Amino acid sequence: MWDVIVVGAGPAGASAALGALAADPSLSVLLLDRHDFPRDKACGDGIAPHVLDLLAGVGVTGLLDDWMPVRRFVLNRGAAGVDRELARPTWVVPRTVFDHRLVEAAQAAGAHLIRRRVRDLTIGSGPVAVDDLHARFVVGADGAHSIVRRELGVKPAPVALAIRGYAPTPPERAAAQVIAYGPGRQPSYAWSFDRGDGLSNVGYGELLAGTRPTRADLLKHLEELLPGATEGGESWWGHHLPLAGWNWRPQRGPVLLAGDAAGLINPMTGEGIYYAVATGLLAGRSIADALRAGSGDAGTPYRRRTSRLLSRHLRDTALVAQLSRSDRILDAGIRAASADQLIFDDLVELGLADGGLTRRLLRTILP
Repeated sequence: MWDVIVVGAGPAGASAALGALAADPSLSVLLLDRHDFPRDKACGDGIAPHVLDLLAGVGVTGLLDDWMPVRRFVLNRGAAGVDRELARPTWVVPRTVFDHRLVEAAQAAGAHLIRRRVRDLTIGSGPVAVDDLHARFVVGADGAHSIVRRELGVKPAPVALAIRGYAPTPPERAAAQVIAYGPGRQPSYAWSFDRGDGLSNVGYGELLAGTRPTRADLLKHLEELLPGATEGGESWWGHHLPLAGWNWRPQRGPVLLAGDAAGLINPMTGEGIYYAVATGLLAGRSIADALRAGSGDAGTPYRRRTSRLLSRHLRDTALVAQLSRSDRILDAGIRAASADQLIFDDLVELGLADGGLTRRLLRTILP
C-alpha cells in the first residue's frame, strides 16, 4: 500500500512527487513510467524562469546552471514582427536532460521509480488500484493520451498536432527563441529555439480541425515559415498537444490529473512545462493535506489551489487564443509588442507562465 502512486514520471509526475514529499518527507511515493530515463519527449524544450522559481520552492535548484540562457524573443507574422529582449531569460533544454534531472531530484527526495506501462485503474470505496498496485491517492501525469484521464471519464481537450526536430542553428536565429505565425486557423506557427550548443529545437504545429495533416505537410509548413529550418534536421517526432480551455475544474476524490493529462497546454503558445510543474506540485501538496486530515478527497484542496493560481489565467489565454484567430487582432498585438516593451512583457507572461490579460494589452488588441 502506497500513500501516492504517480502515473507518468515526466515534469508533472516528478513535480507531484516533489510536492508531496516537500510537504511530508515520510510519505511513500511511487513513480511509474513506461520508459527508462533518460528518454526523449517531443516538445519545444522551452523552460520559462517561472518553472525554476516553482522548483526552488521545493528545494530543487541548479538544474539548468550548465545551459545557456536565452534572452531574445522574436515573433513574426508576415510583415508584422517583434524582436525584443526578455525581462527574464528562458532556457531551451532537451527533455532527455530536463526530465531526467527532475526525476532524479524526485528520487533524491524519497520517491521510488519503476518502469511499468499502466493498463488499468480501479476506483472504489477503498484504495485505488493501479493494475495490481494499490495507493491511497493517485496522480495521473501520463500525458496527452492519459489512461488515468480515460478511466476517470474526463473528455479529451481540443488538440493541436506538431512535429519537432533538431537542426543546426543558422546565424540569424542564434541566441533566440523565434516564432513565425502561419496563415489560416490559429494556433498555427513554426518555431526555432536555440539550445546554445549549435543545435536548435525546430518545429511546426497547428490546431487539428478537419483533415489531419501529414508529416510531409507539417515539414513543408515549417520550411515555408522558417526557410532553412529543416536543413540538416533529425530526430523528427510528431506529438499531440491537448489545449487548455476556458474552465478547468479538478474532480473530487483520490485521483488527480496534472499537466498534459489534465489538458493543460497554453492555447496561445503550445507551452506546457510551466503548467506541468505547477499542477504537479499542487497535486502533491493537496494529497499531503488530505492524508494529514485523514480525508479521502484530495481533489477539493487541489481545486482550490489550482483555481487561485490558474483560473483567471486560463480564462484570459482562452480569450486571447480566440481573438487571435482574427488577422487584424493578431497583427495589432504583434505591432503593439514591437512598439512597447511593457505590452511585450505582458504577452510573454501570458504565453509562458500564469500572466493575465492586462488593461493595456486589452486596449491594444481591441482598439
